[in-house]
Amino acid sequence: MARRDLETTILPIPNGWFAVEWSKELITGQVKSIHYFGEDLVLFRGRSGEAHVLDPYCPHLGAHLGEGGRVIGDGIRCPFHGWTYDGASGRCTTIPYCERIPAKAAVRTWTWDFPLLTEIGHPDWSEPRTFELEVPVHVQDMHENNNDPVHFQFVHGNLEPLPSDISYAADGRAYRISSRQIRDTPYGRFETTLVRDSWGIGLSSVATEGIPGAGLLMFSSTTPIDQGRTLSRWLLTATNNMVDMAGEDFMIGLTTGVMQDLRIWSNKVHRARPVLCEADTYLAEFRQWVKQFYSSPAAAD
Repeated sequence: MARRDLETTILPIPNGWFAVEWSKELITGQVKSIHYFGEDLVLFRGRSGEAHVLDPYCPHLGAHLGEGGRVIGDGIRCPFHGWTYDGASGRCTTIPYCERIPAKAAVRTWTWDFPLLTEIGHPDWSEPRTFELEVPVHVQDMHENNNDPVHFQFVHGNLEPLPSDISYAADGRAYRISSRQIRDTPYGRFETTLVRDSWGIGLSSVATEGIPGAGLLMFSSTTPIDQGRTLSRWLLTATNNMVDMAGEDFMIGLTTGVMQDLRIWSNKVHRARPVLCEADTYLAEFRQWVKQFYSSPAAAD
């Protein structure tokens, strides 16, 4: 067995909230076969405009709903015998040639609604730019970067780690890291705060606050394809009064930074029990916090 295989821990797929497609890429009535979380899935947008994700295999005789399935109202019809499944509940609602529907005629639903960020689509903010990248690493290793202030110095060229505070949501599923710094901007010198919000280990945002009447925002979805591959999607926007002066630099800086991380991610192993030092407080907290997203918490060890 290769040395890397002996030294790395293969983590399972975590639970949580993840995006599987850009909304703009799915029109009403469209059906797509997709693969995430090591699972085959079917994605479709019902006639009401709601998007749905279901397990793809019909419980009748196993046909794949994404391969020839058709949107009917807010459900999807199996291409094999016409059984129709509700997008919200996954329950079979119609069997064209039978009145009685078996109790077990249902497929698993995967859809979850994420709270909208008011900046996205707001007339005072620029049209969002998108960026995506597939990375050969587990989703937890990517998210861990957020809690590793020292790496910003050695990987991204920051002079020193920024003074930061961390706070957790009441339910413990989300957290915020706020980092402060003095920044010179086209509008003058300000004490700004870089606010990094995370909802589980799949959804996060980065916002710059402290410049009067102006703002920068990045929203990202980091989604496991399988245990060793992750797809990261980014949406970047800035207030219209700032997009020309600083927005482009913000967007370029973030996308350049992730490419610097890519070399590290692509060649690292996952240490289930890393040797930590006194500067790794946030990393140690993260390793404990993230266990809640695994069906077996011991799996994270």
